[in-house]
Amino acid sequence: MDGAPLDFHLLPYPAPYPGTFREPPSAERPEFIEQIRAEARGETYRPAARKKSGPQLPDPDAVRRLFTIETGNRWMELGEREPEAKMLFGEFWHQGELCILFADTNAGKSVLAVQIANNIARAKPTGPFACDAKPEKVMYVDFELTTTQFYQRYSHPEGDHQFPTNFYRAQFNPENAVTVSNFKGYDDLLIAGLEYKIRQIGATVLVIDNVTCLRGGTESAAVALRLMNNLKSLKADHKLSILVLAHTPKRRNPARPLAAEDLHGSKLLINFADSAFAIGRSTKEAGLCYLKQIKQRNTQQIYGEDNVALCRISKAPLSGTKPGNFLHFDFEGFDAERPHIQVAYRHGYNRSPADHQLLAVQIAALSAVGLSQRQIALQLNIGLGTVNKLIRHGSPDENSAAICPEPPMTDDAQVVIDQNNRADSPTAHALTASFVDNSSLRVDIIHARTLENSATITVATANSPP
Repeated sequence: MDGAPLDFHLLPYPAPYPGTFREPPSAERPEFIEQIRAEARGETYRPAARKKSGPQLPDPDAVRRLFTIETGNRWMELGEREPEAKMLFGEFWHQGELCILFADTNAGKSVLAVQIANNIARAKPTGPFACDAKPEKVMYVDFELTTTQFYQRYSHPEGDHQFPTNFYRAQFNPENAVTVSNFKGYDDLLIAGLEYKIRQIGATVLVIDNVTCLRGGTESAAVALRLMNNLKSLKADHKLSILVLAHTPKRRNPARPLAAEDLHGSKLLINFADSAFAIGRSTKEAGLCYLKQIKQRNTQQIYGEDNVALCRISKAPLSGTKPGNFLHFDFEGFDAERPHIQVAYRHGYNRSPADHQLLAVQIAALSAVGLSQRQIALQLNIGLGTVNKLIRHGSPDENSAAICPEPPMTDDAQVVIDQNNRADSPTAHALTASFVDNSSLRVDIIHARTLENSATITVATANSPP
């Protein structure tokens, strides 16, 4: 029996292929015994697959305090006892909030953040935006500027700016990070370093410039979720008010109003934030910017699409400072956002159906005057292909009316041309447009001046005489 060959068909558990030996999962002999037996037979030992243990239910005592449950009226009583969240930067940012400030590169995020932090440390308003809190200890974590760059922004030959004593600036030292190895990842190391400094100085306000340096790859939902959970834990553990700076996408459409979708990275960033506001660039005037509320929880939207705050970067003297030693934003009033984002029609920007229809009317009118497609493209600052498409097919949007050159008409608009003044071979010199737009009345007057003579084209709705 000992010298007889082993018959695999008689085994209680079949081997996966010849020359191997596998015991059934129910074998009670220790694994090393089975290995010795297999080697004695001159076979390769392969341990039997073991069943994975099922999920273990948590201990009820360990999760009993995971949630607090009260009646709605009890929560109202508890909320009444909570201190009111005071303004740190007007309605944009309140105490206890995790707020995000985002804008395009070189739009002034860092300038505004330092200005806000400087005023919170002094308990002073920032322009027209109140600061109701007492002087707070502010820690400004700067991943952007070097020591020299920071100095140049707040210095002057006649005297440097004096920050309040409870304004602290932290600068990251990456050369010291490689010596620390008892952390799971780079982000855990940074959060631990921030927490240590927060405890050291007793900070109550934290400004991080900016989020991409704190955690790379925020496009991933999992990465963004972990980052926001870390920041929320910091806020809850140390009773902080946090302002985080972020960017807008590189290919953002400047012809659209600022919105939550313009924050670069995963949407979870703004979903988990308590509030958010943005800096936009105005197209009306060089250097002019505006602030817009994007998200708010402690207040209504005051500075929305109809009431943005106009501002520009300046180093002009402020009250209580020496001349020209503090880079800051000067606030110049309020306005609607729409006039500040009207840009010339160019390739790559989406147009609304109304814009398509108006553009088609203008192209049809200039074509009827006698301008070539290339001249029309130069006058309206659009592509030659766009002119050709609208002349042949009208507006590409199915909701817009088709425009035909002969006769140039739309659903509710007719182009009336003074044929007596039409030039035989016109060369466009300038184009000006004046629009009066109401819900039921629209009169568009387009003047096309030529080198030889002029033709006046009037576009009017059917409800009003041309």
